Amino acid sequence: MRERGGEVLPTTTPNANPNGERRGPRPPLPPHPQYHHHRPYHPTSSSKASFKGCCCCLFLLFSFLALLVLAVVLVIILAVKPKKPQFDLQQVGVQYMGISAPTSLDGTATAVTNPTTASLSLTIHMLFTAVNPNKVGIKYGESRFTVMYRGIPLGKASVPGFFQEAHSVRNVEATIAVDRANLMQADAADLIRDASLNDRVELRVLGDVGAKIRVMDFDSPGVQVSVDCAIVISPRKQSLTYKQCGFDGLSV
Repeated sequence: MRERGGEVLPTTTPNANPNGERRGPRPPLPPHPQYHHHRPYHPTSSSKASFKGCCCCLFLLFSFLALLVLAVVLVIILAVKPKKPQFDLQQVGVQYMGISAPTSLDGTATAVTNPTTASLSLTIHMLFTAVNPNKVGIKYGESRFTVMYRGIPLGKASVPGFFQEAHSVRNVEATIAVDRANLMQADAADLIRDASLNDRVELRVLGDVGAKIRVMDFDSPGVQVSVDCAIVISPRKQSLTYKQCGFDGLSV
């Protein structure tokens, strides 16, 4: 109670209502949720320009590196001055050659002037010499050789690829085996006549040799060395009587 101008007034407490009832403190209000608004990112023109500039710089860098490598390779090739390898047929060994013609009913061979068919069996061993005149090594791929009679393929042989050191000579061997290759009419007549009357059978050996020059673990574009050899074999002596080879049209 307090006095004001002679009147006695009732005192009020902070947590009392007009009826004099007390109440506890007000609970604190919950905090207001905060909303964060994310704006979508839109690249500006300056960021686009910088991205394009980076792409151009990378393209120019890779182009420069490629041109630099190409220039180094060209300089090395010009300094080395690569030459074509030489592939020569040195020896031909006749291991077997047999010619058979059909026989008549009386057991004699048909006339050599007009046989209808004939078969040829042949086994020859060839020795090639590979010469590398370059200052660097040469990588050879698989080589294939074909023996022919008057344009008719009789048999084939293959030589696995190999690597040859600089300024070196290497021997390469190949064997061609022909088992009863049949010839018809005119070709059969020519074969019987050449073998029985002339004691000579002319064959042709063709082949392509692929090679690449290796410089610092890099291979140059491939070059082809064509082998073209004419050989003559005596059926009676079972031996070689003539040999002449040409490489890329040049006789050696």
